[in-house]
Amino acid sequence: MKNRYISALIVGVIFSIGIILSGMVNPQKVLAFLDITGDWDPSLGLVMAGAVAVGVFAFALAGRRKTSLLGEPMRLPTATQIDPALIIGSLGFGVGWGLAGFCPGPAIVALGAGQAKALVFVISMAAGMGIFEWQRQRAGRKA
Repeated sequence: MKNRYISALIVGVIFSIGIILSGMVNPQKVLAFLDITGDWDPSLGLVMAGAVAVGVFAFALAGRRKTSLLGEPMRLPTATQIDPALIIGSLGFGVGWGLAGFCPGPAIVALGAGQAKALVFVISMAAGMGIFEWQRQRAGRKA
């Protein structure tokens, strides 16, 4: 159990350093990446391509394993359906990213760095998660 927390801390620190170095915690850099008709900055595309490349290999390897390197059972996503919840969630993510220049991971890192705009984003994100959970529980009671 202790190893799981230590490895989570190490991975979190590495992730944080990576998104700081890539500029993902700078909303202006993110918004410049999204502004394809203006002064477009394509550099975050390389960051995303690198993340996808690592993810492809990591998921391929994980799919062949029954347990993680720490001995925990592998719990990979199994859903393959594109449903309204996925579409609405994706739209909400995209709109929030485009308006604020943050996505969840970089927003939490920026919050830790003391960016006030990140505080507003994280509070809004937490409120959205709470509303989703409330709706999900409410729908479960009706069924």
